[in-house]
Amino acid sequence: MNEEMLNSTLRKFLKKVGITAQREIEKAVRAAVADGRLNGSKALPAKATIRVDGVGLVFDVEGDIELG
Repeated sequence: MNEEMLNSTLRKFLKKVGITAQREIEKAVRAAVADGRLNGSKALPAKATIRVDGVGLVFDVEGDIELG
């Protein structure tokens, strides 16, 4: 196994996950605020599930997204 390649591709994957997730969450929050389903001061519970096929890894990351 090439540790450097593993580290590099893992960082690229996590960067893609982070950027994509941030963009989609911001878009959903703005839409919910705009149409009145959400006010600007709630905390939103969030959960992300990461699955890596081939090694049997599945885990969740949970937290709150604060709006103000």
